[in-house]
Amino acid sequence: MAADALRNRTNLILLAVAAVAALAAPFLFYPLFLTKVLCYALFASAFNLLLGSCGLLSFGHAAYFGAAAYVAGHAAKAWGMPFEVSIILGVFAAAALGAVFGYLAIRRQGIYFAMITLALAQMIYFLAVQLPFTGKEDGLTSIPRGRVLGLFDLDNLTVLYFTTLAIFVGALMLIHRIIHSPFGQVLHAIRDNEPRAISLGYVANRFKLQAFVLSAALAGLAGANKAIAFKLATLTDVHWTTSGSVILMTLLGGLGTLLGPFVGALITVALENYLADSGLPIQAVIGAIFILCILLFRRGVVGEAHALLDRLHRTTGKSHQG
Repeated sequence: MAADALRNRTNLILLAVAAVAALAAPFLFYPLFLTKVLCYALFASAFNLLLGSCGLLSFGHAAYFGAAAYVAGHAAKAWGMPFEVSIILGVFAAAALGAVFGYLAIRRQGIYFAMITLALAQMIYFLAVQLPFTGKEDGLTSIPRGRVLGLFDLDNLTVLYFTTLAIFVGALMLIHRIIHSPFGQVLHAIRDNEPRAISLGYVANRFKLQAFVLSAALAGLAGANKAIAFKLATLTDVHWTTSGSVILMTLLGGLGTLLGPFVGALITVALENYLADSGLPIQAVIGAIFILCILLFRRGVVGEAHALLDRLHRTTGKSHQG
């Protein structure tokens, strides 16, 4: 009981510190950098929902991120849609694409599933090169940010940051609710022992498809938000390297943890940002850091922190009992 009380108190303190840090951050750091971190953190959280909860390793998640970026950017630029409508259209496009690709991919498992998702994502990349509304090699540029709720100008970077923060927090609360719902428990059961879950009467492919679509929609939310925030949607958004980056962020922060993707995104984006002018090979440096983290922190940064706190709680609980 003492250990549980200490754990709850620790969680409340960490939550309070995180809230204060989030509110103070745009006054201490460049808001556009923080906005980029939040967009990629949401992207990694969407990927983590699929891999961490369902055990499905997708090599093509950039397809939903990039497709939503193009759709939202086109809706805002060519059709003059407001911010909220553009975002929603991007999310719907990503969810629809996820439904089609998920239906084709979930019939396979393991490396076969991963390679099918990669192949399907490459189709989206080549479509982005050919379709006229994507801007082809140049991409979509000068996408208007517009106003949020028709009141607050998103060209104000502080407003843009807090809008992205609200979207990220809302999505994170949704993911937390999904993971701890009966639906989430079924996903865990399928991840841990799919034949046993099937023997209990669950239609595993149906649950996996639903998780796939949810993950694609949340990835689309991140991509749409990123396109409007940076006024840009390019081929990089749908490239396979972006799918690789989100895997790196998730594993670096901590697979299956709620805040792991945020920490992984923060580390990765910060390294890319601050190494850009160093002349060093950025991807090689990030790859070396990733290898070190895998060797030293097998559960990721947040996963190892959770393990350390659990050990401290158990030790404190035993001392109180003694």
